[in-house]
Amino acid sequence: MKYLIAVSGPVASGKSALAGELLKRFKTHRISTRQLLADTGAPNERNALIEAGKRLDRDTDGTWVRDGSRSYIQQNEKTCDIILIDAVRTERQIHHLREEFGEKFFHIHVSVPYSVAKKRYEDRKADWDKNVPYEDVRADPTESGVWSLDRVANRVVHNNDAKDPASLLALAVAGLNLFPLEAERLVDVLVGGQYGSEGKGNVCAHLARDYDVLLRVGGPNAGHKVAYPKYKYVQLPSGTQSNPNAQILIGAGATIWPDQILKEIQDCGLTDKRIVIDEQAMIIEQSDIDLESKTLGVIGSTKQGVGAATARKIIGRDDQSHLGGKVRLAKHHPALKPYLGSVSRELENAYTSGQRVMLEGTQGTSLSLHHGSYPHVTSRETTASGCLADAGIAPTRVRRVVMVTRTYPIRVGGTSGPMALPIDTKVVADRSGLPLDDIEKTEVGTISGTKRRMAEFDWEQLRRSAVLNGATDIALTFADYITAENRNARRFDQLSVETKEFIAEVERVANAPVSMIATRFHRFSVIDRRTWR
Repeated sequence: MKYLIAVSGPVASGKSALAGELLKRFKTHRISTRQLLADTGAPNERNALIEAGKRLDRDTDGTWVRDGSRSYIQQNEKTCDIILIDAVRTERQIHHLREEFGEKFFHIHVSVPYSVAKKRYEDRKADWDKNVPYEDVRADPTESGVWSLDRVANRVVHNNDAKDPASLLALAVAGLNLFPLEAERLVDVLVGGQYGSEGKGNVCAHLARDYDVLLRVGGPNAGHKVAYPKYKYVQLPSGTQSNPNAQILIGAGATIWPDQILKEIQDCGLTDKRIVIDEQAMIIEQSDIDLESKTLGVIGSTKQGVGAATARKIIGRDDQSHLGGKVRLAKHHPALKPYLGSVSRELENAYTSGQRVMLEGTQGTSLSLHHGSYPHVTSRETTASGCLADAGIAPTRVRRVVMVTRTYPIRVGGTSGPMALPIDTKVVADRSGLPLDDIEKTEVGTISGTKRRMAEFDWEQLRRSAVLNGATDIALTFADYITAENRNARRFDQLSVETKEFIAEVERVANAPVSMIATRFHRFSVIDRRTWR
């Protein structure tokens, strides 16, 4: 328990709205003084409860609230950040709670203009208030005293018709470090440094056990393969099955093909307790896929409808049909309803709890809509900063940026755009000693299914991508393409001399350490040299 919060305020001041927001936003257990009165045997009837409260205030000097709350506090203080007493009504009740709980006790008083409280009271027409004029409620001695409790409160929140419950909460708990305003660096970002297919999936699966939250952005135009448990992730984070305890989040900037994400949710056995899909994420319609199938083959697009859906989200803000249909967000899709929520809110909760977050980007830096070789680019910003924006994460939350880089970059087959030094797969096979068939079976698009194009390592691409992403670490993959002997390496010193020299050059050009080396597509393929965990 971080705080024992007691709320006070006149009838119809907005106490219940504030209490509701506390329950919604934080791990909070609510203790109702109405329940405390019922625990003493008082009948659950307005006048009887009022009289019981007055009698207990006289007989105990107001200690009944403190004493009655103890068992509830003891039951919940280890699992909740906040124990909420809703509501205190006398200065003596507050005094005894403050004496007992010291600095953990925080008293919030909700102040309200008389005219606003009267109108709210009359408008709500609750059974509890039936046939009792507000003037009579206000005239009660105890209720009259409540109006002056602002004198002893730690925080006074002035409520009126211009404030919604979320604003009340922001004002009420400001400075209590419940909302994560201090930017502790809890987020690590993993991005591709080339044209995609760098092997991000297996690296993410290797790292996943070190994180409490796994978050993915992008859309179903990028598939990430994982060796163990063997699976191809198209919409979910690649560590979903590698760390069954991690929370799974899909960011607001993602584009969703509902059938695909629902299949992955089912395949991975996810419940609505474990996954949250942001309600603002964009739905891909069949018309989006149909449109891209007719128009985008010329640039080597995977034609999954991501670009068309993104375009509709931008131009469809007038609520009219464009490019084949009106905009549907995740919150408009009935089958996704059990999994919907606010990812930004989930992230705030994670920050407050000190949880580690891994943000998994998709595709590669050189496919960036803005920084790639237009028009042979994807429909989104693929750099670390773009992924952060899609996820709703501030740059000051970032601890590490891991850039995944292949020993031989690839692009989607066909007319997918320029590569610096194209190379044939047979050359790679001859150099490495790997069977040509092994390479050709591997170098097929995860989504497109077409044969990939390969190229020599591009040192300028490495340098530029490291700058664009602010890379703090490099994860080098396909080390077996340098030499097949690397498949047997389990430690850095077991890598070939040529590989070690190549890694040293990568570190010099990128100005970042090669913290991980993937030697093959296998559960235990990553040589981990990180100095951070």
